[in-house]
Amino acid sequence: MNSVTLSRTIDAPPTVVRESMNELDQFMRASGFDEVHVDGETVRVANEMGIATIELTLELVDRPDADLAYEQRKGIFEEMRTAYTVTSDPNGSEVVATTEFALDVAIIGDVLDSTIIKRQRRKELTAQVDWLEEGTSLNEGEE
Repeated sequence: MNSVTLSRTIDAPPTVVRESMNELDQFMRASGFDEVHVDGETVRVANEMGIATIELTLELVDRPDADLAYEQRKGIFEEMRTAYTVTSDPNGSEVVATTEFALDVAIIGDVLDSTIIKRQRRKELTAQVDWLEEGTSLNEGEE
């Protein structure tokens, strides 16, 4: 199983960060996906990656160790799951986002490999945490 993890401290209380993360449509769009559709517990995303388009159907799952978690139900991966945790930090909140994935070689072939997927996923997670950081700094005066 391959893994990509991003960790950052955000200058906002955990409750504010979690509230922003729960704006699921906007949070998923912040990753830079070309398409995002949220329907209850199901999220469909699509992204152009070079000559390939990656389409995934994700399902929100309850994980006691995560503030937000989802797993692929349909897509290019043999397995894929992402979890976000928000914990209190002396400077606000620490956000940790981790995606674990196993490639379905029959589908991927020579077009994409784990290095490209890791680079792309790191870029997506960074964009989401950037969005959280920007959004929480705008809402800071509301508490």
